[in-house]
Amino acid sequence: MAVRLRLTRVGSKKNPVWRVVATDSRNKRDGRVIETIGQYNAQTEPSTVVLKEDRVRHWLDVGAEPSNTVKKLLRTQGIETR
Repeated sequence: MAVRLRLTRVGSKKNPVWRVVATDSRNKRDGRVIETIGQYNAQTEPSTVVLKEDRVRHWLDVGAEPSNTVKKLLRTQGIETR
C-alpha cells in the first residue's frame, strides 16, 4: 500500500477548505482517509496552515510521499521532506 499525504476538499460551494490527510494513493481525492493531519485555508489573508507536526513526521518516517502541494505547505511550515 502506497501512502500519500495530500489534500482533500471540504467546505461549501465556492468556499473550499482543504484537509491534509494520509491516504492510500489509489483512493479518490475525497475518498477514504487513514488519518487527518492538518488543515489549509487559502481564502484567508495570509493563508492558514495548521498541521499536527508530530503526525506529519511519523508518516514521512514510515515512507509516505507528499503531493507537490503538500510538499510546498510543509516547506512553508519548516518541515523537511527528503
